[in-house]
Amino acid sequence: MAEGRKKLYRSRDDRWLVGVCGGIGDYFDIDSTVVRVIFVLASFILGGGLWIYLILWIIMPLNPDEFLTVEQSAEVEEPPVEVEESSAEGE
Repeated sequence: MAEGRKKLYRSRDDRWLVGVCGGIGDYFDIDSTVVRVIFVLASFILGGGLWIYLILWIIMPLNPDEFLTVEQSAEVEEPPVEVEESSAEGE
C-alpha cells in the first residue's frame, strides 16, 4: 500500500462511546461533532444510523498510532490509594 494513504481507524482520543465518529472525523478532516450529528439524524430520520454505527464499531480497528508507549505509560501517575484501618477488636 502507498505510504501517504490514509486508513480509517476508531479514535482513542476523540470518543464518546467507542471512537467511530472521532475516527471518521479524523479521516475526512472534519469535526467529529458534525459526524455525530449526522449519525443522530440518520438514526431518527432514516432509521439506519444505529445499525451503521454498530457495524462500523465491529469492523473498524482502533488506531495503533494512539497507543501509549512504554515510556509514556510509565509517566502516567496513578492516584494514591487510601486504606481505612478498622479495628476488629470489640468496641
